[in-house]
Amino acid sequence: MKFAELIDENVEELAILDSIDAGKLFSTGKIIDIPQAANTVRYYAGAADKIHGEVLKMSREFHGYTLREPIGVVGHIIPWNFPSTMFVAKVSPALAAGCTMIVKPAEQTPLSALFYAHLAKLAGIPDGVLNVITGFGPTAGGAISSHMDIDMVSFTGSTDVGREIMQAAAKSNLKTVSLELGGKSPLVIFDDADVEMASSLALIGILYNKGEICVSSSRVLVQEGIYDEFTKKLKEKMEAWAVGDPFDPKVQQGPQVDKRQFEKIQSYIEHGKREGATLLTGGKPLGNKGYYIQPTVFADVKDDMLIAQDEIFGPVMALMKFKTIEEAIQRANNTRYGLAAGIITKDLNVANTVSRSIRAGIIWINCYFAFDRDCPYGGYKQSGFGRDFGMDALYKYLQVKSIATPLYNSPWL
Repeated sequence: MKFAELIDENVEELAILDSIDAGKLFSTGKIIDIPQAANTVRYYAGAADKIHGEVLKMSREFHGYTLREPIGVVGHIIPWNFPSTMFVAKVSPALAAGCTMIVKPAEQTPLSALFYAHLAKLAGIPDGVLNVITGFGPTAGGAISSHMDIDMVSFTGSTDVGREIMQAAAKSNLKTVSLELGGKSPLVIFDDADVEMASSLALIGILYNKGEICVSSSRVLVQEGIYDEFTKKLKEKMEAWAVGDPFDPKVQQGPQVDKRQFEKIQSYIEHGKREGATLLTGGKPLGNKGYYIQPTVFADVKDDMLIAQDEIFGPVMALMKFKTIEEAIQRANNTRYGLAAGIITKDLNVANTVSRSIRAGIIWINCYFAFDRDCPYGGYKQSGFGRDFGMDALYKYLQVKSIATPLYNSPWL
C-alpha cells in the first residue's frame, strides 16, 4: 500500500519518464497509465492475505490439504510500449504471492522501471526482493531465461522472442514460463451497428498509443451493408487526428518508439501498396524530424496479404468487407494469433455466437480496450499462454503443495 501511495505522489515524474523514453502521450500517462499502475499495486496488496489452500476429502484414512506456495525467484522481461503498466502487472502479483524477482525493462524504456525500484525501496520492500537490471534482450534477457536459479520467467513481447525464451527455459532448469505475445486482433462490425460509435471505436482501436499495442484492432471487418458509410466516417476521423509532440495536450499521437520501429512500419506500408491494397488515407511519415507516421488505412485488404497477417505494431489498419456471420467468424480466426477481438452489434444472439466462436483470450462487445485489473488478460494460439491481471495472475506465481497426514480412529473421513 505504501508503494502505491508513492506512485501516486510521483505521477508526473513517472509520466514524463515514459513520454521521454517511449514517445507516449504525457497527458495519457498522467491521467491513465500511472494512476492505474498505483491501483494495480493496491489490488494485489489486497490479495496478499487471501491466498488459501483447500482441505481435501480423501478416500482413505488421511487428512489432506493443499498449500499455495511462492514459485520462487521470478524473472520479468517487459516490453517498451507500456513500461509502467507492464511493470506493475508483473511485479504486483508476484510480490503478493511472496516471490523475489528480477525485472528487465526493454532497452528502449528503462527509466520508469529504475524509478519504480527506487520507490519500492522507499516503501520498505526489503533489499533483494525487487531487483531491476537494464540491458539488451539477447544478453540480459537471455541470462534470465537460462539461469539455473530462476524458477519462472514471465515475458511480454514478440512471438519470436517468446520461442527463444521457451527454448532457453527448457534447456536450463525447465523453469515455468508465462508468455503474452503478438496479436492481429479483429474488430467485427455488423450491419446493425451504430456507425458513428463503430468508427470511433475502430479509430481508437488502431491509433491508441500510436498503434504500439498488442491488442490493437489492426484488422477491421465491416459487413457490406454499412461498409461505404463506415469507410467515409473513418477516413474523416483519421484525417482529423492530431500527430505531434507527446507533451502537447492537444496532440493525440506521439512518435513511434525508435528508428527501427519507424522503419518497420514504413516497410509494411510499402508491402501493402505492392500487394494491391487500396491506400485510403495516410501512408507517409510526418515532418522531417522525429519518428512520426500518418494514421494509415488500407481498404480492399485480402486475408493472405502480409499487412493482414503480420503484427505491424503501428498506426496501420487493414479494412475488409464481409457478407455473413459465418464468413466473419472464419476470417476473424484466419490468423496465427489469438490475443483479443472486438464485436459491434445490437443483436445479443450475434454477440454471443461470435464471442464464443473467435479463438482469442479476451473479447470486447460494443467496446474496445476494456482493460481492468480484475479482468484476466492473455492469449490463445501463438499469442502465448498464462494470464496477467485478475486473481489468475496471482495464482501463476504460486505452486500447489499437497500434504497428507494419517488419521487414526477417526469417527468420520
